Amino acid sequence: MTADTTTTGRPFGDDISPALTCDPRKRSLFGSDTYFLESIEQLGTLTADVDGFLHRHAALLLKPDAVVSRQIPTTIDWLARGGFRIVAAERTRLTRTAVRALWYFQWNLATPERRRLADLFMDSCDAVVLVVRPEADAAEAPPASVVMTERKGPTDPRARIPGQLRYETGRYSYLLNLVHTPDEPADVARELGIHFDPALRERVYTSALAGDDRSARARELAEQLHAEVPERDLAFPPAAERLKHAVRRGEESVAPGALREELRAARIAADDKDGYRRLLEAVWRAGLPLDTWDVVIVGTHVLPMKRTGLAPVLDGVSVLDWQRHMARLSAR
Repeated sequence: MTADTTTTGRPFGDDISPALTCDPRKRSLFGSDTYFLESIEQLGTLTADVDGFLHRHAALLLKPDAVVSRQIPTTIDWLARGGFRIVAAERTRLTRTAVRALWYFQWNLATPERRRLADLFMDSCDAVVLVVRPEADAAEAPPASVVMTERKGPTDPRARIPGQLRYETGRYSYLLNLVHTPDEPADVARELGIHFDPALRERVYTSALAGDDRSARARELAEQLHAEVPERDLAFPPAAERLKHAVRRGEESVAPGALREELRAARIAADDKDGYRRLLEAVWRAGLPLDTWDVVIVGTHVLPMKRTGLAPVLDGVSVLDWQRHMARLSAR
């Protein structure tokens, strides 16, 4: 059977271009990934230089935690200082399905608690996707997505350093990290395939190909969302206090018995990580309706986020990994 081909001449179902990823396993997996294929097919109808476009562009996803903490403008300013131009900006919705598609190759590490908390806040409001490119192109530079991911900073707030985006926007918790970036050029194409339907994705690609500064559009989207969504403090101490007060008010709605007593005892004992964990577990067993953000803020501090002893299906790559990969490609 003859394989179909993309506009770049590479077969579907086969390894993708090594110019898009330095991970051989990703080349194989993405060669049959619908999100990636639909996105790169469409890009190929708009430019003959698919690999070059994806090498030069990065994407940033500003999640609902960035919206409520009012950190989209901070991100726009950080990009400008770092020499990145915003060339496309659109809203997206992080539904349960979209979240699992975005992190499909990494969420084998996510605990049930992490998945539950993510479902509580990811779909709480629209998010914003920015497509960016360096103001100055360097022929031998690593892909913009790889550089951006390194400059963004790690998931662990304790490991972030000044100058990194996640340091500048707030070191809240492992899950409330505000911004996500695709790791490599292949991931940029795949994630734009997840976020947008064909019509909106064409608008994004067309805007990025034009290359005009779209920072005003990004600020406009931020203003729209700020008008729609109340601002929230994502710090742990005030959220923990609000949570305890809300549980105390809600205890009377629980039928008298062991569960009400469990809630009361857990609330009184909630003064450390284990205590708050027991309180959240009791709240969920009782089905007590509480403020979503307070539950998420407390939960991300006290509940396990990462399953131990496992490796992701696809791991991240560094600038150094890409420099070595580019050297190997040049030597061929």
